[in-house]
Amino acid sequence: MEIWDLYDENRNVIGEHIRGIELPENGYHLVVHIWIKNSKGQYLIAQRAASRPSNPLMWECQGGSVLKGETSLQAALREVKEEVGIDLDENKGHVVFSHTRHYVEGKKFNDIMDVWLFEYNGITDLNQATTDEVAQIKWLYPDEIKKLFEEHQFVSTLEYFFTKITPFS
Repeated sequence: MEIWDLYDENRNVIGEHIRGIELPENGYHLVVHIWIKNSKGQYLIAQRAASRPSNPLMWECQGGSVLKGETSLQAALREVKEEVGIDLDENKGHVVFSHTRHYVEGKKFNDIMDVWLFEYNGITDLNQATTDEVAQIKWLYPDEIKKLFEEHQFVSTLEYFFTKITPFS
């Protein structure tokens, strides 16, 4: 059972919430999206495992829900370790933007999304991941990610990558 802190729209903790139960109308949970960029200007993307309930085999950045008592940074570091087996340096990342989402593509989300960008030039080895959420990973340039997006192989809710993360749109 996964437990999250429950927030109001101003990011004040107002209680706790169990994953899988519908969020109250004025209750939000905190999520993180993590983009990892190397010195060549490539971004590490991950293909979701075929067993994932939503968007199986689609490409995306790393991310997930912040657990009860965690900070956004702690969750970002944990999610990357779990999904792709990388230990990021907390000093090489920053929040690019935060956004409160009520509905996404017609579905109630009620989340506060922190989007992180980290610099990383180390080894990638999916065998170091602690979950089986990811089928494969690869480093791609923004134009290669754009092609995946245009071919409907990239999670559609990550379209902000092209305007808020990369220098071109």
